Amino acid sequence: MELQVYFDYLCPYVHQAAVLLRRVREAEDVRVDWRYFSLRQVNRADGDPDVWDAPAAERISGRDAFRAAEAARRQGRFEPFHDRLLAARHEERRNIDDVAVLEDAAGSAGLDVRRWREDMADPHILRSLERDHTEAVRRYGAFGTPTFVVPGGGAAYVRMRPAPEGQEAKRFFRDLLAAITDRPYLLEVKRPVPPKS
Repeated sequence: MELQVYFDYLCPYVHQAAVLLRRVREAEDVRVDWRYFSLRQVNRADGDPDVWDAPAAERISGRDAFRAAEAARRQGRFEPFHDRLLAARHEERRNIDDVAVLEDAAGSAGLDVRRWREDMADPHILRSLERDHTEAVRRYGAFGTPTFVVPGGGAAYVRMRPAPEGQEAKRFFRDLLAAITDRPYLLEVKRPVPPKS
């Protein structure tokens, strides 16, 4: 099966979704189409330019990660770069707004770094972010990441931590797909967290 997952590298729940999907894909034929979704765009102030149209000199947290991912996609090396950048951010606690961190991820993912830098400088490289983000909002009502979209168009925002392991990962994934696909009346399940005493 193939599903789409809208993501932002800044989101820790995206990292957990990627871990879950990696575990599920070890045993099942699941293809993931990772699509861009900017949390900064969702949370921008009224009157601010869209993340993809803001001047390049304006520092917007996470924007260069999208630019870097699209440059990796142009070389057919998106998945290795994607995994490496998520690990850098969420496991190693590195700053993905630092160009050196992005370059390290590009090198580790086997990219032609010279070509990757040239693609990063393309003034149109963020059009894919604009396209994906706009589609997510208009078509699915997306508001956060990760948002899973299953065949047939069912969509759900999913937060988990930590990602389940072993057989539980497969069970959880099947249950999640069933909830998204077969239960359109299920709008939200949120686990309350008692205050710390």
